[in-house]
Amino acid sequence: MNKILYIGMFFFIMGHTTLFGQVKTDTVLVAKDTIKSNDIDPLTPAKAAFYSAVLPGLGQAYNKKYWKIPLVYGAIGTSLYFYLDNNNKYHQYRNAYKRRLEGYTDDDLSFLDNSRLIAGQKFYQRNRDLSALFVVAFYALNIIDANVDAALQQFNVDENLSVRPVIYPNNVTLKTNVGLTLNYNF
Repeated sequence: MNKILYIGMFFFIMGHTTLFGQVKTDTVLVAKDTIKSNDIDPLTPAKAAFYSAVLPGLGQAYNKKYWKIPLVYGAIGTSLYFYLDNNNKYHQYRNAYKRRLEGYTDDDLSFLDNSRLIAGQKFYQRNRDLSALFVVAFYALNIIDANVDAALQQFNVDENLSVRPVIYPNNVTLKTNVGLTLNYNF
C-alpha cells in the first residue's frame, strides 16, 4: 500500500507541477511583407500638370523626363513662329488693300490686283488662325503629357507581372486551344 501511495503521490506531484509549469504567453504572429511598398502620392499628377501649365516643360522636368522639354518648346515655338509670320503677312496684304481703296498704288504688292489681295488676306488669316489653334493644342498636350506621365510612374511594373500566350490541348476533342493567361505572383 505504501508503494501505491508513493506512486500516486509521484504522479500527483508530477502532473501538478507540469500543469503549473506551463506559462501562457501572448505572442502575435506577424507575417513578413515580401512586397516592397511604394509610397504613392496622389497629388503628383496634379503637381506635374500645374507646373506644366505655369511654364511649358516644367512638368516634364518635375517628372524627370528631360528629353521631352526640347520637343515641347520645339512644337510650341514652331507653331508660334508660323502664327507671327502669317499675322505679319495678313496685315501686309490688308494694309495694301486698304491703301488701294484709298487710291494709293505705291506699296510693295503693287503687282497684285484687288482680288489677289483679298485672296491673300483670306489665305494668311486662315493659316494664322490654324497656327494659333496649334499653339493652344501643343500647350494643352504639354499639360496632358505631364499629368499622364506622372500618373503612370506610380504603377507597379516589375517582373512578377506577365502576360503569356498559352497553347494547351483540349481533352475532349484532342485539338489544341490557344489562350492568354494573365499571372500575378505575390
